[in-house]
Amino acid sequence: MNVETPETHAVPAAIPRLPRRQRQWQRLVGESPAARRLESLIQRAAAVESTVLITGETGTGKEEVARAIHAHSDRCDAPFLAINCGAMAATLIESQLFGHEKGAFTGAVGPSLGAFRAASGGVVFLDEIGEMPLELQPRLLRVLQQREVTPLGSSATIPVDVQVIAATNRDLGAQVGKGAFREDLFYRLNTIELEIPPLRERLDDIPLFVDHFADFYAAKLGLPRWTPDEAVVARFIGHAWPGNVRQLAQTIERVYVLGVGPALAGTFPSAAAPPARATAQPASSTPSAGFELPAELLNLEALRRFAVRQALARTDGHKGRAAELLGVHINTMTRLVEEAVPVSSQRRIGRPRKAR
Repeated sequence: MNVETPETHAVPAAIPRLPRRQRQWQRLVGESPAARRLESLIQRAAAVESTVLITGETGTGKEEVARAIHAHSDRCDAPFLAINCGAMAATLIESQLFGHEKGAFTGAVGPSLGAFRAASGGVVFLDEIGEMPLELQPRLLRVLQQREVTPLGSSATIPVDVQVIAATNRDLGAQVGKGAFREDLFYRLNTIELEIPPLRERLDDIPLFVDHFADFYAAKLGLPRWTPDEAVVARFIGHAWPGNVRQLAQTIERVYVLGVGPALAGTFPSAAAPPARATAQPASSTPSAGFELPAELLNLEALRRFAVRQALARTDGHKGRAAELLGVHINTMTRLVEEAVPVSSQRRIGRPRKAR
């Protein structure tokens, strides 16, 4: 992890750890060295209010870290607005970020403040910043440099007061090299960088996450708490978790929703189902260590497209359930479908079947 702060901000060399009851980010769990360092960096980022870039794999909790920075800062009583830069067309993102005047485009029946003005005094979180269209990046750069926006359909600049936190699971430096991301914007966003380690590098935290989400979903769904035995916890610790914390949370949610023991890379023979629900599914052997993928799927891009198609096939084209199977966000799933499924096939995904 790497933190760089402007010389104008005085930041103590070491920040003592807060007692749990004083932390403003209860959903961030962990006692490992990586978790403790992340906690320290959250406090530093909240103190200086500089632009922050959060990096990490899909499902590591980048938005949770952004919300923690907001909660621990002096801006905590002002809005926190999250914008997914990869989920909308360029014209919609432009309006949502910078606002527009009445009549600025077809359908603009009234003016809109845009996120940077609506979150005045607070935080704007730009998720999947690596997906932001290249043509909009100069406008974002101006916000960061000049602290002002120009709404669509207007020539007047308006000052804004927000802290910008961006997040990405991409290598923005590589994107700069490809010409897909502006170098000046990259360095402006990278004032403070917080890298969230993947779950496989935080093994000591996995039992804490299991307890946390077991409590969370028991309370949310009004069901008796599911308590895994030591063998199940050991299997959780030994799993690779490609979808990180999000995948772990969804796995435990399925325990409550389906009333069966968790299934990961095979079933958990000793897993107990939640009380007063269906019993755990029968034990079965784990996949053979000698299993080999076809040669054509050894390419990671081909394997990803294959996994997307398989998930859609198993869920009858339901993108939401397919995203859960893959352990990705629904917005990411939309992009994966566009990459993996031909346009002609996409038209059939999610189309309701005609009654016979």
